[in-house]
Amino acid sequence: MRKLVRLPKLGETAADVVIQEWLVRVGDSVEAGQPLVSVETDKVTTEVPAPVAGVIGEIFVQPDDEVRTGDHICVITD
Repeated sequence: MRKLVRLPKLGETAADVVIQEWLVRVGDSVEAGQPLVSVETDKVTTEVPAPVAGVIGEIFVQPDDEVRTGDHICVITD
């Protein structure tokens, strides 16, 4: 199974974020709720958690990329 991970809504007004740092790499196993990536909104820096457990199959965005709520950021496979 492939799970496309979308950037969740972060806060009341933040529609765009900047990718700061990936905390995982392709091939890493992750647990549901484990932080995947650090992002910066116009107000705070926060982490995006894995929605499901599995293995990171692909990463679509890189540090310094600007991403909108709902955009695909990576794939988790089982």
